[in-house]
Amino acid sequence: MRTYVYIDGFNFYYGVVKNTPYKWLDFMALFKRVLQPHHEILAIKYFTALVSGKLDTNQPVRQKTYIRALKCHIPEIEVHYGKFNSHDIIAPLSYPIDKKTFGRQIKFANIIKTEEKGSDVNLAIHLLNDAWLDKYDCAVIVSNDSDLAESLRLVKDQQEKKIGLILPSIKNNRCPSKALSDYATFCKSIREKTLRDCQLPDPIPDTTISKPPSW
Repeated sequence: MRTYVYIDGFNFYYGVVKNTPYKWLDFMALFKRVLQPHHEILAIKYFTALVSGKLDTNQPVRQKTYIRALKCHIPEIEVHYGKFNSHDIIAPLSYPIDKKTFGRQIKFANIIKTEEKGSDVNLAIHLLNDAWLDKYDCAVIVSNDSDLAESLRLVKDQQEKKIGLILPSIKNNRCPSKALSDYATFCKSIREKTLRDCQLPDPIPDTTISKPPSW
């Protein structure tokens, strides 16, 4: 079965690998392990955004190193970029601070708000376009973003493609979005042991690309 995998990078990072030692992940090995053997993975499309490094100056270096490693080791992978927007805003506190300033309770704070823009839209467009071009028999979506539901519906109803969902979480109590699962042929989860077993080689063979020391 011709299979394309579509990864929501933001969902995946925060749901699966953040605060774990498994960030040096081999996506091809992972999906071969999670999916049934009849899936022939022709493409893995990874939708992400380049971080700014405003809070951690080494973060962009680690991210770019990882993307280079993926591209060198997995010829089937494509990386598509959205954008991170970061700006200062004044936001209300969930629990106002008791300290008094000029006789008034502190209820607001200046914060840095960071938003990823474009990745979910890019994923939906590629999912639909690849279906209309008949590039796959099965699309595997690695996301729990209910905004993708309409694109899944069109792929299933108009193109009669199979749709798989891989939940971007290793927490057993997390459930897939009903808006997405309504259109899924199957749903899969990721186990921590699978992450541990599916790490990229370090260094990447025939390159000087190595896993960042802090990972």
